[in-house]
Amino acid sequence: MGTTQDLQHVEAIKKIQELVEAANVCLFATELTRAPLSVRPMSTSKVDDEGAIWFFSKKDSEKNEHIQEDDQVQLLYSNNGSSEYLSLYGYAEIVRDRNKIEELWTPIAKAWFKGGIEDPSITLIKVTPKEGHYWDTKNGKVISLIKIAASVLTGKTSDDGVEGKVENMTSYSPDFVRSHKK
Repeated sequence: MGTTQDLQHVEAIKKIQELVEAANVCLFATELTRAPLSVRPMSTSKVDDEGAIWFFSKKDSEKNEHIQEDDQVQLLYSNNGSSEYLSLYGYAEIVRDRNKIEELWTPIAKAWFKGGIEDPSITLIKVTPKEGHYWDTKNGKVISLIKIAASVLTGKTSDDGVEGKVENMTSYSPDFVRSHKK
C-alpha cells in the first residue's frame, strides 16, 4: 500500500458507507474473547448517517444469543473486484423497533423471514463502530496488478493505494453528518 490517510467523524462515516455499499456482505464475528471466533456471512441492510450498520436477524439466532452475552463484534468486508477491504470493531445491540424494520425492509429479506414483514421472529442488529481500518486501491484490481508487476521488474515500490484508520464516527449528530456530505 502507498499512502496512509486516517479518517475521523464525517469522513470516516462516508468511507464506511462507500466501502460497505460496494461489498454489502461481511463476515460478522461474535464471541471475540473466545477461540475460535463465531463467524458468519451477513448481508448489510444499511449504514446510516451516524455510521451505525444495520442487519436483519432472527430473534432466536445464535448470533443474537452471542450479542446478548457479549456485545463486542468485528465486521470484515471485502470487495475483491476493486481490492477494497474494511475491518470494523464495535458494539452490537438487538433492536425490535417496528418502524425501523419497516424502513429497512426489502423483498429480499423475505427469503429469511417466511412470514414477510409481519414475521414475529424479525429483529435488527445495530452495530455502532468504535474503530476500524480500511485498505483501498486507487486504480482497481487490474491496474494494481500491473503496477505490482512493474514494481517487481523495476525494483521501485508501488504506491497504488491508501489505507488508514476510521474512528470517532459517532461524535456528531445525523444533521451535521448530512450537512457535510459531498
